[in-house]
Amino acid sequence: MGARIPQLIFILIIHFWFSTAQNDDATTLRALKDAWDNTPPNWDDNSDPCSGWDGITCKNSRVTSITLASMGLTGSLTGDIGMLTELQILDLSYNKGLTGSLTPAIGNLKKLTNLILVSCGFSGPLPDTLGNLENLIFLSLNSNGFTGRIPPSIGNMQNLYWLDLADNRLTGSIPVSTGTTPGLDMLVHTKHFHFGRNMLSGPIPQRLFNSNMTLIHLLFENNQLTGTIPNTLGLVKSLEVVRLDRNLLTGNVPSNINRLTGVFEMFLSNNQLTGPVPNLTGLNVVNYLDLSNNTFDPSRVPSWFSSLQSLTTLKMSSTSLVGELPADLFSIPQLQNVDLSDNRLNGTLEIGSSHSNQLQQVNLQNNQIGDFAQRRQYSIELILVDNPICMETGVTDRFCSLPTNTSSSYLTPPNNCVPATCSSSGQVSSPNCQCAYPYTGNLFFRAPSFSDLGNSSVYESLHNAMINSFRRSQLPIDSVSLKNPTKNLDDYLVINLLVFPSGDDRFNRTGILGLGFSLSNQTFKPPAAFGPYFFIGENYDFLQGASGGGHKSSNIGVIVGAVVGGCVLVALLVLAGLYALRQRRRADKATHESSPFALWDKTGASGAVPQLKGAKAFSFEELNKYTNNFSESNNIGTGGYGTVYKASLPNGQLIAIKRAKQGSTQGGIEFKTEIELLSRVHHKNLVSLVGFCFDQGEQMLVYEYIVNGSLKDSLSGKYIVREVKETMDTSKELYNLHEVLDPTIGLTAQLKGLERFVDVALRCVEETGDQRPTMNAVVKEIERIMEVSGLNPNAESGSNSADYPSKGSEHPYTNDSLFAYSGDQFSTNLDPK
Repeated sequence: MGARIPQLIFILIIHFWFSTAQNDDATTLRALKDAWDNTPPNWDDNSDPCSGWDGITCKNSRVTSITLASMGLTGSLTGDIGMLTELQILDLSYNKGLTGSLTPAIGNLKKLTNLILVSCGFSGPLPDTLGNLENLIFLSLNSNGFTGRIPPSIGNMQNLYWLDLADNRLTGSIPVSTGTTPGLDMLVHTKHFHFGRNMLSGPIPQRLFNSNMTLIHLLFENNQLTGTIPNTLGLVKSLEVVRLDRNLLTGNVPSNINRLTGVFEMFLSNNQLTGPVPNLTGLNVVNYLDLSNNTFDPSRVPSWFSSLQSLTTLKMSSTSLVGELPADLFSIPQLQNVDLSDNRLNGTLEIGSSHSNQLQQVNLQNNQIGDFAQRRQYSIELILVDNPICMETGVTDRFCSLPTNTSSSYLTPPNNCVPATCSSSGQVSSPNCQCAYPYTGNLFFRAPSFSDLGNSSVYESLHNAMINSFRRSQLPIDSVSLKNPTKNLDDYLVINLLVFPSGDDRFNRTGILGLGFSLSNQTFKPPAAFGPYFFIGENYDFLQGASGGGHKSSNIGVIVGAVVGGCVLVALLVLAGLYALRQRRRADKATHESSPFALWDKTGASGAVPQLKGAKAFSFEELNKYTNNFSESNNIGTGGYGTVYKASLPNGQLIAIKRAKQGSTQGGIEFKTEIELLSRVHHKNLVSLVGFCFDQGEQMLVYEYIVNGSLKDSLSGKYIVREVKETMDTSKELYNLHEVLDPTIGLTAQLKGLERFVDVALRCVEETGDQRPTMNAVVKEIERIMEVSGLNPNAESGSNSADYPSKGSEHPYTNDSLFAYSGDQFSTNLDPK
């Protein structure tokens, strides 16, 4: 644009321009690598990450997929991830060593469809910028340590299919839309609401449910939800699984809940529900019904129980049932388990001769049953402990003692072979009787439709489905083993999984990445009887086993061999030392070159380009000393970005240090770009940048200190945009901006196109993103203005439109702009479009 473009316009648009200047995905991946340990070995070379790095998929040199499940990664997910604007899939599951907060820069990944961070070590609040991911289909953040509220902005994800925030420490109420604020009720196309095992509180909002929803799984178990079950729940006819158990819900169960005729599993247990036992006539496909541990009105066993002909499991422990049990209750064809313990059932127990042939257990502990008509004929596991029948003198019937084992010792049997004896540590004999190192983890089924854990046929169906799914996905598996199915305290079915490699005794990294993604992304679909699931995988040991042998020889041979071997060993050690030294130097050089700050020395005045002008790189120790350990007495302001401290340099110059708080830091590349920009911009209405600190995980900016009050006070009447708007008169020459424009640009009649520059600049700083033009539109408009004004847009900086890609350009930050050091007092508040 050259020196003839007004500085006013340049200052207003340069921040947008530079913020979109980086799209070098290879550089960004190397920055991410610097933030992680235990990355795959082939990440250590200097090749193009798109040409062979494990877990990385690219298209046209842009990264489209990062899948790194079960790699043993440690570190944090830095803001650099936000630079990968073509990314569609991000899966970092089963890496417990990945810790820290989820960076707000995740919201820049506008093309992301799958965000999967299952069973990592992330913590802190979920960023509101998640709502920017309007193309997201699959969101799994379960089994981490996330805290705070569910962001209402998630309601903007109109394409979302899977939403899993379970097993975290989320608090607060369930957000629903109000006015312009989004909420979860807007997710009418979402099939899965998985919010169990958090600390959510407050009532379930009436507005959460509506007849347009297509939910199939509603999982709110084990929270702290209060109030009544909303009757709007009955409007969601698509529901198949409902888990509201283990909360603090009160009041009557809504009468229209029996409209949910497609429900297979319903859990309302362990609440404080009152009123009559709900009439569930019409739930003809329900398999698993648990209403236990509620304070219903005393009532006889409902006659409609026997109409639920698909029941496998009926649990109504501690629900105030009275009277005798009807014998036809046990004739439901698929019934496996009945638990009516801790009630006031009495009389004579009649199970009848036509009971279900699948019936395994009837638990009637702690009732008032006085007799059992089939005392010598039953074959089921019957529990009558703490009933009058078991209090008679001399009673030894086995139904008067508690079962000793409630789990199953099932293990996938060998495939017509004799299991191998494996000598190496960690090796296991596969179902095909080969010793190998399996990929292991646990499958958690949140709502299985059966309760008979000893039925081997259901595990065989799961085994076969898994084998077929993995092979269809062309994963290098030989066999699969399932073992030790058990129910945990959340009533989840937990099964240990072992997957064995094909053609070798270990998986390579590609094989583990494929397996991990198949399970984290729910590519594998279990049989319907198992219901919704999640998988927690273990890190895999990729080290190759070593084996060797030897032979006897004569003493002379041993001595000669030892001497020769010693000489060879010494020579090899020397060569290895020289090679290691050379490799160390190459590695240090590669690391130095890949660092975002590699070209800067401590003064910021390196001869390399880009060069900082007058900005010094401070160490953390220096700024810590200048602020007296960042004492509160030096605190002069706090904002969304961080805290500002007053300090003094050794030469006596007063400075203001803006220190980013945890969660507001950016990636190294983004921080470097901001500092380069700030060091170039100088204006009478902008405070000057003195230096910066990028040390010990800290990001700080050092500005000149403004003596008279806050920055806002000092710029009263001279914040650039407001001053322009107040002074501007479109009916006069140069829009009446003679007094505002910097005189160095020259205020002559030759200053062509100024008005159009001003119009563009003011549109760039509109309050909301949808009112601001894209960077692409800004660049084209400036080039058109220059052409009309007789300037050559291809000269000098006119080539910038080619240098800085502008497709899809948007301002990447939602935190305070780094132009200001006083936080919210002087925030540019630049929202993304």
